[in-house]
Amino acid sequence: MNDDRTAERKNIRAAMDRLLAGTPLRSDGALTVVSLAVEADIKRHALTHRHTDLKDEFYARIRAQDQVPDSERKLRQELKETRERLAEVRAENKQIKAEAKVLARIINVLELENDQLKGRQGRTGTVTSLSGPR
Repeated sequence: MNDDRTAERKNIRAAMDRLLAGTPLRSDGALTVVSLAVEADIKRHALTHRHTDLKDEFYARIRAQDQVPDSERKLRQELKETRERLAEVRAENKQIKAEAKVLARIINVLELENDQLKGRQGRTGTVTSLSGPR
């Protein structure tokens, strides 16, 4: 291994230590490959393609410390909020369907009453005329 790669690996391991200790120097401190690359002052591509063993080691160390990366924590919170909203929408949808059934029954009753009233009006024999001017 040449000196450049040895120096890169040394920088990556030092960056891992800082991120896991919560003392970042260059990055936002998130426990992600992107932050690790920024912290180590290397391109992400170098970390994900050239030093895959160190990337895997980083994630293993995160899991070993029972730390949840910020990105995962945010996703879990977003999932929780989405599930809560979904439950609200489902309850609202259920209520709207029940109200629609009630309104349909009301419309049916009104149509029957309307038909009955029209039938009565025709049977009374009453003629209504509108007379023009005399």
